[in-house]
Amino acid sequence: MTANSPTRTQSERADQTRARILDAAIREFSENGLAGARTEQIAEIAGVNKALLYYYFSSKEALYTAALEAVVEGVRANSFAVLEAEAPAGERFLRIALNHFDRMYSNRAFQSLMQQEMIRLHRGESNAMGPIAEKLMRPLWARVRELVEEGITAGELIPVEWTQLIYAGLGANVFYFLSAPMTKWSQGYDPLSAEALESRRKIAIEYLGQSIFVDRAYGARMAACVLKSTPMPERSAIAFGKLAKHAIRTDLNRPE
Repeated sequence: MTANSPTRTQSERADQTRARILDAAIREFSENGLAGARTEQIAEIAGVNKALLYYYFSSKEALYTAALEAVVEGVRANSFAVLEAEAPAGERFLRIALNHFDRMYSNRAFQSLMQQEMIRLHRGESNAMGPIAEKLMRPLWARVRELVEEGITAGELIPVEWTQLIYAGLGANVFYFLSAPMTKWSQGYDPLSAEALESRRKIAIEYLGQSIFVDRAYGARMAACVLKSTPMPERSAIAFGKLAKHAIRTDLNRPE
């Protein structure tokens, strides 16, 4: 047992060093992109020399791929934790919509990296959208579809084509953030201020509670429950792939 201790300690140190490098790489790549990121800066942030950085990752491109995979895996794990929770389908749908909203404003690394990959895709450049779609988007959409159809079959959610609920719940979030610069310019207020974000996330979930449930009173209670049990995270709380934990309440009175 004693003989194995040094090996185990070395392995733990190696894992910690690799994790520090990945955290630093996610920060640098999300801020400056693949082309603009500097490996010297990544090594400095991670507290290692450049040679050690290349010991763990063979190239800048390999480090970028590993960083992107780490962020995508964090989002995948976080999303599926909400989708697989012990709660009715309608409650889980509200929670995944809220989870999506919170990720868009607080997980800046994921949003930035995804935008960069979308730009590379539209330019016809080499990009990672294929692997991202296979690992995250395709299974996530499939599971949300199952969730929506489960809720419709149970008579909990309104009987509409399943993608309409996804666009209502998640598409509204995307539009809010994409249109923020125009909203600020045309309406004279900052939709990305802390006060505006807190108001919007509340309004969005309350609207879904009133619009996608067969029993609107039940939906309103469910929305209030979800908001109460899921405080608005700090912007840094799930940045760079760290997971936000969501409490799931299952003691709400269910409709007959």
